[in-house]
Amino acid sequence: MTELIYQTESYVREFEARVVALDVEQNGLLLDRTAFYPGGGGQPHDMGQLIVGDTIYPVTKVARGNVHIIDGELPGVGTAVRGVLDWERRYKLMRVHTAMHILCGVVWRDYGASVTGGNMEPLSGRMDFEFEKLDQALVSEIETRINAEVAAARDIRVKILPREEAFQIPDLIRTKINLLPEGIPEVRTVEIVGLDLQADGGTHVANTREVGRIRLPEYKNKGGINKRLYVELEA
Repeated sequence: MTELIYQTESYVREFEARVVALDVEQNGLLLDRTAFYPGGGGQPHDMGQLIVGDTIYPVTKVARGNVHIIDGELPGVGTAVRGVLDWERRYKLMRVHTAMHILCGVVWRDYGASVTGGNMEPLSGRMDFEFEKLDQALVSEIETRINAEVAAARDIRVKILPREEAFQIPDLIRTKINLLPEGIPEVRTVEIVGLDLQADGGTHVANTREVGRIRLPEYKNKGGINKRLYVELEA
């Protein structure tokens, strides 16, 4: 089993590890520990480098199962490596992911709307909600409320709970469809203290003030009661 550093320590930028297996078909390798997020829940995978001595292997993708896909000839099993994240990209994604949770928390708390989908890139994203009606006045109101939560400097707490304990938390799953696989023994939760608590596997900042000002520059009607809000952050 790979130790998933990113699950509990999202600010780790570099780490030491060893190669424990190879995926020749994908030109990838598995490590005994990693800080590279493999993607999921709308958050893209991390990128960066694996360094062996004087050799630098660009990490172009992290696939399911925490397979680190690299450019270059695969090092052997047992090789010691140093992992270095593309931190600028990762931190932008952390800010956006927390911004999405702020948006989700405010929309759920104030309007009772469920999430039907979402996606993100560095400094931008989009989230779909079940809104009967959405207009510019309401979007402006939501933007004001989410930025009030940024200014409130709320801490973000991450916990990994036994499945039974986690599912006793009301409204733990905010998406319309429960995306958690059946049979997983533990559930990771992300809490924005005083605002939001939900199951989530991605990486986040430690406090809402790190997100910076959030803009909702556009919205779309995706059909029926499905409405899309776009999110942008300042660089």
